[in-house]
Amino acid sequence: MSGLSKGIRKVEAAIKWDPSPAGQPPTDLDIVAGAYLASDPYGAPDYLVHFDSRSPDGTIYLNRDSTDGKGFGWDEVMTLELERLSERYARVVVGVVIQQRSAPRTFSGVLDAGLRIREGYTVLVEDDFGGVPSATAAAVAEFARDESGNWRINTALHGFEGDPAQFTRVMGRAHRTS
Repeated sequence: MSGLSKGIRKVEAAIKWDPSPAGQPPTDLDIVAGAYLASDPYGAPDYLVHFDSRSPDGTIYLNRDSTDGKGFGWDEVMTLELERLSERYARVVVGVVIQQRSAPRTFSGVLDAGLRIREGYTVLVEDDFGGVPSATAAAVAEFARDESGNWRINTALHGFEGDPAQFTRVMGRAHRTS
């Protein structure tokens, strides 16, 4: 029956966190997505989507943005319409970045952080970033086309320790397990 599978079509990536305690600098997490060309699936992203941006064709966009975690429920939400994405693209990598402007912070210092990726009502990924406590950013999911052109998900969490701008350049590199 695998020939009848349509793969993943449209997903929602969402993150949440609690605001910083009174008197502490605000905590700001951001969802970011990078689209990678089929001609260079592990090179630099062809484009990035994050706060104040969307994909050139409108298939990946941020629905909700928070700078302090004071939202109701999920503070940031991004929609990825993979079924509409051009066949020029072989991969889309989704990451989460902790802004470092107001204070240095890692995931261990973010209160009640959470991640959910779902397709419709089906939850594909749920995480609390507990596996990457010393990271300042993390690649949380990779969507890739299979040999029939359908989108599939790889949900491995990969932490990154460094500058958020640097993370967006390396988040799509192949991750090897030892």
